[in-house]
Amino acid sequence: MKGAPHLFLSTTHACSYLPNQTASTLFIDPRFPVTLDLLGDFNRRGFRRSGELIYRPHCEGCQACIPVRIPVEAFVPNRAQRRTQRRNEDIVVSAHPALFNSEHFALFVRYQDARHAGGAMADPDPSSYLRFLVSRHSATTFHELRIGAMLAGVAVVDALPDGLSAVYTFYDPSLTQRGLGTYAILWQIGEARRRGLPFLYLGYWIKESEKMAYKARFQPLEAYRNGRWSPLDVG
Repeated sequence: MKGAPHLFLSTTHACSYLPNQTASTLFIDPRFPVTLDLLGDFNRRGFRRSGELIYRPHCEGCQACIPVRIPVEAFVPNRAQRRTQRRNEDIVVSAHPALFNSEHFALFVRYQDARHAGGAMADPDPSSYLRFLVSRHSATTFHELRIGAMLAGVAVVDALPDGLSAVYTFYDPSLTQRGLGTYAILWQIGEARRRGLPFLYLGYWIKESEKMAYKARFQPLEAYRNGRWSPLDVG
C-alpha cells in the first residue's frame, strides 16, 4: 500500500467527556503500514494514538477537544507542581518494554476500578489491556514509578521524532495525596529535556471536562487549531 493513508469517519456515538453530547472520530485506515515518522507527522496534526487506532475527534458543531503540547524548554513548574516534585523525591523511575507484565496489569485493574468504574476499560483482561496501550506502529515504553519495592504507578510513553507523547498513566489509588498523575507529567517533561526533544504531547484539552481540563495547569501550553500550533490562552 503506497501513498497517504485513507481517512475514515466513524458513526456518531456518546461523547466520553461531555454529558448529553454525541461524538464522531476521524481515523487512519487500520490496514495502512504506519511508520514512526508518519505517526509523528499525524501527531503534529492533532491526531492521537489509542492502541493501534490513530484518530482525532471530528464532531459536527463541536470543537471542544483541542490538541495540546508542552514546549519543554519554556516550561516552569508552578508552586503546587514544585511541591508535588518534592513530595515524590523518593520515587525511582525505570524503563521497561511494552509487554504484558502481571504486576502492571494488577495495578491497572485497581486504578480502573477506583477511578473509571463503568468506563471503556472496565473489567479489562490482559488482551484488552495490551490492545489499549500498545501498538506495532510506535516506540512505546512502560516507565515504572516505584517507592522502594512498591509499584506506585506506570507511565506509558511513546517516543516520537519531535517529542514524547503521554499515552496513559495509571497509579495506586491509595496514593492520591502524592499527585502521581501530575508527577508523571513533570517527569516526562524532564525526560523530554534530557533527550533533547522539544515537546511533550498531552493529547486533548477539554475546558468543560474535569477529566481533561487539568492539562491547562502546565504552562506554557500550545494548542493545535486551524492547522497550526500557537500558545493556548486559558484565562
